[in-house]
Amino acid sequence: MLTEVMIPIGFFALIYGIIHLLVRRKERMALIDKGLDASIFYNKKGIDTSLKYGLLLVGSSLGLIIGNVLSRTASFTDVKEVAYFAMVFLFGGLSLVIYYFLLKRSSGTDSKK
Repeated sequence: MLTEVMIPIGFFALIYGIIHLLVRRKERMALIDKGLDASIFYNKKGIDTSLKYGLLLVGSSLGLIIGNVLSRTASFTDVKEVAYFAMVFLFGGLSLVIYYFLLKRSSGTDSKK
């Protein structure tokens, strides 16, 4: 069953990768023809991206821990698996909201004066 799912996913991923590379090559060639610099394609990842992914992973792991506690202590037996998904999404989303407010505070774009 796993191969029945993985083969189409791999096929579509391969097609997407080839099309992505071809489009990116055409964009870069157009920039070279116009005499522009292709430095806009280089992603400058800094501490902000690391902070975002770090907070997301910490929030997701907290969600797994709390989902496990809820599924073990809950009296309902039908939807114990839902506790895992709900808590992972809840705490993952909360961590991204915390990242947004940290980024907003550090950039100094508060609307309060």
